[in-house]
Amino acid sequence: MSNAESLLKRSCMKHTALLIILVCLSSCLSKKREKTKLEGKLMPSFNLLLLDSGAHFNTNNIPKGMPIVIFYFSPECPICRAETEEIVTNIKSLANIQFYIITHFPLEQIKIYYDRYKLKKYRNITLGCDYNLDFGNYFKVQRVPYIAIYSNDKRLKQVLTGKVSTDVIKEIAFK
Repeated sequence: MSNAESLLKRSCMKHTALLIILVCLSSCLSKKREKTKLEGKLMPSFNLLLLDSGAHFNTNNIPKGMPIVIFYFSPECPICRAETEEIVTNIKSLANIQFYIITHFPLEQIKIYYDRYKLKKYRNITLGCDYNLDFGNYFKVQRVPYIAIYSNDKRLKQVLTGKVSTDVIKEIAFK
């Protein structure tokens, strides 16, 4: 292979790698409204292990009366961390929404996340472990962050993936 062919091959490989990275980043950064065919259905019953108490909790025990956001995340995901930071920063304007921030990751990692964002101090945020992967399987989650927004009567309004502003969450929750 000539030197020119070698340079051309390396250049093509670099461009291909760059294209793959850009596609991956754009899918992570963009908010996407997902059509699940579950819109309007009641919240499914699934179990969580609550981080603050270690108690088992079933979603049937989530009270009606205020909008509910289930935020499925990975502690390792930078977009999930940014989403959590935005929620915490805007928590006063989100006081009438109940957040369940859940993941299937090990409790040790969840605890670090819980402490990092000081989630214990927010009454409308509950952090839990989806230890049976019920949520992920029900929604066929392909990527995180994955946000399911429910009405105050526990019916699914909308699912969003990627980074979502708290203004969009409020708009959907209260419309």
